Amino acid sequence: MTVSRRDGLDLLVLAAVWGGSFLFMRIAVPEFGPAALMELRVGLAALVLLPVALARGRLAVLARHWPAILLVGAFNAAVPFLLYAYAAQSLGAGFLSVANASAPVWGAVIGWAWLKDRLPAMRLVGLAFGMVGIVVLVWDKLDFSDGGTGPAVLAAVCAPVFYGIAANATKRYLSGVDALANATGSMLAASLLLLPLAVWQWPAQPVSVQAWTATVLLAVLCTGAAYVLFFRLIASVGPTGAVSVTFLVPVFGVLWGMVFLDETVTLRMLAGAGTILAGTALALGLAGPRAARA
Repeated sequence: MTVSRRDGLDLLVLAAVWGGSFLFMRIAVPEFGPAALMELRVGLAALVLLPVALARGRLAVLARHWPAILLVGAFNAAVPFLLYAYAAQSLGAGFLSVANASAPVWGAVIGWAWLKDRLPAMRLVGLAFGMVGIVVLVWDKLDFSDGGTGPAVLAAVCAPVFYGIAANATKRYLSGVDALANATGSMLAASLLLLPLAVWQWPAQPVSVQAWTATVLLAVLCTGAAYVLFFRLIASVGPTGAVSVTFLVPVFGVLWGMVFLDETVTLRMLAGAGTILAGTALALGLAGPRAARA
């Protein structure tokens, strides 16, 4: 696989943008609350993606596959986004971005358990590394006393599990549907699913310009536009090359948290991140003997 200069730049931009999503959640969620913020995120993202899907003739595809798309939308956007927004009320952007890096590990675990995907021994080692990294990351934050971060940590750790379910549900039920249709359908489905909860929990007080700005950037830049860029990378360098963005997102997530929110990076966070990413590389087949020969 040859990666052009443009592909490399796209990869860096996408990682920076997705790393920024946790920063924008941290800024906006105190005023909007999790449900309203995530409804705006998926709703505005759907408005960004719909014209692209319409121009490429994807709406008929959505209509034919709407039950499966509704299911994937719940697991790919509605539930994990809501969990991350809940966790962002008490956890830093850097921590959330590192927890998010475990998504490919969960995808491999669920694919093995549900779809009976065969995994070489080295990939099984990678899954074990990933699980150890998650334990290292959260061990000192599992405080379930009043005001503790235990519930938020569980939410942040469980969110990538739903990404893993969604990835395998897409493979099982939507294998003939392209990524643009899947993403547009996921955003539409998630916006419908989250709407009642968002209306019920809509903020009673006026929301600041800063929170609205962070929300619009989260939806338009980090969700809608980022998906379009991700599709372009898939077409250019393939799915395996595109998913390597997983390794760069925590770098930017931690960086943005340090620069804009004065977050500190602990040795435990770095150890957990390194172990998770090493496990992810092995689980995806991006490291190990076969990868070296390739």
